[in-house]
Amino acid sequence: MSSSKSSQDNKPKAALKKANQRGAARLAAVQALYQMDVGRTSLDHTLSQFMTFYMGQEIEGDEYLPADKNYFKLIVEGVSKHQLQIDPMVDGSLLEGWPVHRIDSTLRAILRGATFELLHKKDIPAKVIITEYVDIARAFFEGDEARIVNGVLDNIAHQTRKDEFTSK
Repeated sequence: MSSSKSSQDNKPKAALKKANQRGAARLAAVQALYQMDVGRTSLDHTLSQFMTFYMGQEIEGDEYLPADKNYFKLIVEGVSKHQLQIDPMVDGSLLEGWPVHRIDSTLRAILRGATFELLHKKDIPAKVIITEYVDIARAFFEGDEARIVNGVLDNIAHQTRKDEFTSK
């Protein structure tokens, strides 16, 4: 009988905790961006609500994971601040006839959060960012949306981080 452990078992607990908190921050950021988009709520109001009432709480039987609040805030504020840069990049990577304002609001929030990170979080490998947001898409959708997210983000990553994709 083999006693092999998964590679995740070999990671230090602190690294796992930080990674899980970042993943939870990304998920919360997508939800906050969605709320701002659909509910037309302000940045300050949305940040305050999420940081006070959702993160690390249980609400109506749904448990919200503890998240890295600073990372959550960075993403939501970053998308808000750079949306005029982000949306044209997403538009340019979507199929013709499907501009960012025509796609599903959740999908739009996912693509905006991920694009912000691809543009402004160069310390995180593009493949990690893409994988995280594809996983978020899978949590919300059962259809082709995860593949769409992967394709759009891969295209944006190849445009903005060419050095990560060139063979050495």
